[in-house]
Amino acid sequence: MTLQRPHLTAILATSLDGKIADRRGTAARFGSVNDKAHLEQQVAQVDAVLIGAGTLRAYGSSVRITSQALLTERQQFGKPAQPIHIVCSASGNLEPDWLFFRQPISRWLLTTREGGDRWQGTPFFEQLLASELEQGQFQWPLILHQLWSQGIERLAVLGGGTLVGSLLSAHLLDEIWLTLCPFVFGSQTAPTLVEGVSYLEATAPRFRLLEVRANWDEVFLHYQIAQTNSNLDL
Repeated sequence: MTLQRPHLTAILATSLDGKIADRRGTAARFGSVNDKAHLEQQVAQVDAVLIGAGTLRAYGSSVRITSQALLTERQQFGKPAQPIHIVCSASGNLEPDWLFFRQPISRWLLTTREGGDRWQGTPFFEQLLASELEQGQFQWPLILHQLWSQGIERLAVLGGGTLVGSLLSAHLLDEIWLTLCPFVFGSQTAPTLVEGVSYLEATAPRFRLLEVRANWDEVFLHYQIAQTNSNLDL
């Protein structure tokens, strides 16, 4: 059976050695103003963004579109000012005093039935998406089909590495926008672009370079994942 799903684009900034944060795992703010503008531009093109719980814990907030030009463009296409912000947390262990819960955005929570219990009947999330885990993983094909059926055709994945790794291993990512920033962290414990999976050279996912842009000390790389498909075969 073939299920339709959103087009998935991961958008991340890394150090030159592929780390998305330092060894403490704190919020990565090493991207320049240009990188922040690039991120906002990419977010403006999607219907929803997907954020891992660890990323949200580190930052306490999500990416909002602030550019008036981008807001006007979304309005012209009949889209809401901000995309839906979907938090992925199996435990549902999030703190309601984070700035995230005060941002003027639409918030959804992807969690388990147990993880969603504490949020039932509260105003913090407009929608709770409950999914049973299978071998410790979310059932992404069914989840993504559910999102597509609710009008989400383009979805941006903003991290972290474990979330990106789970989607990549399930062959569900379509593109990656990667900003290479002029830093080297060098720690074996610092989180990387992809966590929780490993590949041998013969089986590693392949990427096709679509675009390269350099802006001062940063390089913006746009890759398409080879042999991917926007439909899911179950």
